[in-house]
Amino acid sequence: MTRYFFVEMVIMEDRNTSTNGRDAVMDKLLIEGGYPLEGTVQISGAKNSAVALIPAAILADTEVTIDNLPEISDVQLLAELLREIGGEVELTSDEIKINPENMIAMPLPNGRVKKLRASYYLMGAMLGKFKKAVIGLPGGCNLGPRPIDQHIKGFEALGASVTNEQGAIYLRADELRGATIYLDVVSVGATINIMLAAVRAKGQTIIENAAKEPEIIDVATLLTSMGLRLRVQVRMSFE
Repeated sequence: MTRYFFVEMVIMEDRNTSTNGRDAVMDKLLIEGGYPLEGTVQISGAKNSAVALIPAAILADTEVTIDNLPEISDVQLLAELLREIGGEVELTSDEIKINPENMIAMPLPNGRVKKLRASYYLMGAMLGKFKKAVIGLPGGCNLGPRPIDQHIKGFEALGASVTNEQGAIYLRADELRGATIYLDVVSVGATINIMLAAVRAKGQTIIENAAKEPEIIDVATLLTSMGLRLRVQVRMSFE
């Protein structure tokens, strides 16, 4: 069994109650300063890491436990999606246990996956594990378009065929092979997705112009803890 713990500071949305009694997300946070701060606060794990680490558990052979999760809807959605594909999932307020032994490559073109902004991480994880996946295009919050062209470029470089059919991405590979992949733009999502797809591929994969955000390190640490082989090397130059 693998246990993994991560901590990063996040800012949570504030909510108020609308006139019809339902929760409404505020458009603005108004903060009145000038007062000394005191008290104790529990800092939960980062959303950006959580939504990548949970799909990464698909690649494991035995149970994975992730602690200190943020209590957000994306975590609940991911837990439900992993159950849909056959996973055994136990979710509490800040911890998830995932047993992937009975997972199958069930297509997820519609339904809950459409509500999840980071649904594309399921592409890399399921492609890496099963050599095929059908995942509905990312949905979620209205933060503008989230292109996945660099993700697709990486999957194709590893040997997968990728098609977009009726709002879902279809991925299939007879065999995944290591490759050197240069990202045209620095992308956290593409870097993680290629990591997930490549970690079980034959041969070595090198991602050039990769992102270096903390969630990259979190995913690499979890994959290493699961017994998979990879190395993150950050290069910097100063003039």
